[in-house]
Amino acid sequence: MATEAVIGRSTESPIDFVVTDTMAGGPSNSDTQSVQSTISRFACRIACQRSPPYTARIYAAGFDSSKNIFLGEKAAKWRTVDGQMDGLTTNGVLVMHPCHGFTHYSKQGVWREISVCGNVFTLRETRSAQQRGKMVDSESQELVDGSLVDLCGATLLWRTAEGLSRAPTLKHLEVLRQEINAARPQCPVGFNTLAFPSMRRKDTPDEKQPWAYLRCGHVHGYHTWGNHQHHHHHHRPEEERDQGQGQESRQRERECPMCRARGPYVALWLGCEVGFYLDAAPPTHAFSPCGHVCSEKTAAFWGRIPLPHGTHTFHAACPFCAQQLSGGDATSGYIRLIFQGPLD
Repeated sequence: MATEAVIGRSTESPIDFVVTDTMAGGPSNSDTQSVQSTISRFACRIACQRSPPYTARIYAAGFDSSKNIFLGEKAAKWRTVDGQMDGLTTNGVLVMHPCHGFTHYSKQGVWREISVCGNVFTLRETRSAQQRGKMVDSESQELVDGSLVDLCGATLLWRTAEGLSRAPTLKHLEVLRQEINAARPQCPVGFNTLAFPSMRRKDTPDEKQPWAYLRCGHVHGYHTWGNHQHHHHHHRPEEERDQGQGQESRQRERECPMCRARGPYVALWLGCEVGFYLDAAPPTHAFSPCGHVCSEKTAAFWGRIPLPHGTHTFHAACPFCAQQLSGGDATSGYIRLIFQGPLD
């Protein structure tokens, strides 16, 4: 016996998990409503065995309320050798199984496309091309811990119960936050003590919020030193953060007072989705250019995993806000943070 879950953007009763397009920078993006969704109404279904080994298999498309497989008019369809109908959703369901699972030994797997019958294919030339790829008989549609499922607008991470049992808990992340704050890191310019705010994220940084120069990793409080664009001291940190969203991140370029390196200067936020962490190590690294902070192995993993973007491109992205990674240390998309301890 297997339990089947249907995933898609439709809100009809057969859909178990409704997904909407992920906008880079998080759900606060004001353009979310105006962009037409590229996720299929009935995107995929996952069948999970109810008894050990609890195998989970993924299939493209889903059954609508009349118990028929729902495919769009433009979706590729064909008859197989044994007479069965098979097909692909309009923009495809792509799956990537990382080699060695979701661990710090993980290496990037190969992105493949899954058909309605669960067959595995190489990618089409573009997401919605009519011509399907070549079938890959040697590979399975079975999901493993760390499998990534891309629905052309949202990327899902599959975690197993066993895998999550090794992940940190929110309570553990809260302890790590308190340990960082207990060390009383200081701003090298203002000499004020810095502290990460509680995990219940707010929209605007508070006055003790750590900020970092993402070219070198030096951590400061918010200040206007070296800000060649704004000479007014009443300029507020939330204004700078607003200007830094999306394409305007160039406006955040600042010179570090410690080492003179020029680069993005952003508020730091602890990433608080535990399922994205590879280990329970302290949060020592930040993604660039968004400033989300996590452990080194977590940053290294997401920094080397290319996620589908648009119709035929791939790029690494921050798992916490989906922003494309750029810069950081040796253009890896993340940087080791350098905190200054108290002088007393």
